[in-house]
Amino acid sequence: MHALPLTGLVLSGGGARAAYQVGVLRAIARIRRELQVDSASLASNPFAVISGTSAGAINGAGLACHADDFEAGVERLVQTWSAFRAQQVYRCDALGLLTNGLRWMGVMSMGWAMRRLRPRSLLDNSPLGALLRELVPMHRLPTLLARRHLHALAISASSYSTSQHVTFYQSATPIPAWVRTQPIAAQTMLVHEHLMASSAIPFIFPATRLHHEGRGGWYGDGSMRQSSPLSPAIHLGARRLVVIGAGRMHQPADEVVDDARYPSLAQVAGHAMSSIFLDALSADIERMQRVNRTLEMLSPEQRTSHPLAPIDAIIIAPSQRLDDIAARHVHRLPRPVQLLLRSTGVRDGQRQGAALASYLLFESAYTQELIELGEQDGMAQREALSALLQPSEFTVARAARRQAGFRDSRMPLA
Repeated sequence: MHALPLTGLVLSGGGARAAYQVGVLRAIARIRRELQVDSASLASNPFAVISGTSAGAINGAGLACHADDFEAGVERLVQTWSAFRAQQVYRCDALGLLTNGLRWMGVMSMGWAMRRLRPRSLLDNSPLGALLRELVPMHRLPTLLARRHLHALAISASSYSTSQHVTFYQSATPIPAWVRTQPIAAQTMLVHEHLMASSAIPFIFPATRLHHEGRGGWYGDGSMRQSSPLSPAIHLGARRLVVIGAGRMHQPADEVVDDARYPSLAQVAGHAMSSIFLDALSADIERMQRVNRTLEMLSPEQRTSHPLAPIDAIIIAPSQRLDDIAARHVHRLPRPVQLLLRSTGVRDGQRQGAALASYLLFESAYTQELIELGEQDGMAQREALSALLQPSEFTVARAARRQAGFRDSRMPLA
């Protein structure tokens, strides 16, 4: 059971950048150890609602499927991201890359004659499916929800078939689906295919077929057309949020230079990805803060009758440019991938084009550096997180009962 108000965790997208989120989660686990003295309390999940998009959905689902042991769930994510290799996510062999590349070149140059090739993506992410089955035991989710270790899990994806942004969610109790102008929600049994769809970066990874309202459709990365990244967690009942981004919320201005060179394909692609993954989150956070300030100006009586409620939120985002970190690690990618990226304008050690590489750099040296940065940034907000994660009276009382000899009669999860 979770004490009211419910606390939600929001994890944004960002491909390999999501390693940063794992570092923040490790900091949260560390802070909880400082606050708690009881092992049972440490195992409990501090986040009643978990909402994730793209790679953040994978991290969120990994936590949700270990909601009965938060420490173990975080450690499992840390171990996976610390030992990452790109071939665990997408095919890196020369044959696979060459085949996809030739298909794209054929369609681009002779589209009418080569239409039967119909290339689905630049990279083949079939290895990711095997990784997800190992990292995210989705079969545990229904039991964890039934036992109230978790209130709800939400995974967002974008439909290429209908152009709608859809949040698929599974909850402990029925929660009415919400429909707004563009984003809609669908209560369903979540499976690995929802994660594959949510993390399918446009053009880079292929779409996944999902079913909604009895109709099948093709879905891609949940960051596309996601105008309100905080909305799913709030609709599912969270009134306090921990939001972990994968890009700087306030990017320092670069020195303005007269650049006569035409931007490379990598620079354009990196800029487009930043717009998809980062801009919507920043805008939604600003919108939430404006609503909070407006509500503060109302009298207590007016706030009681108002349909909106203030949301307490802690925002944690990288304190350093992840593009700069990625630029130092491009050479660690498999050689065929390096050659592919080089053809688009990515150069080892250079910032230009490094944004594109930062989403595909599933290599341990890079992900470990991001995990360390995430932990540092998380610990920098120790005071705010401590106040949010302080165990409730209910949790303390339950721990006391267990220490006194009472045992949970329910069978352990498989």
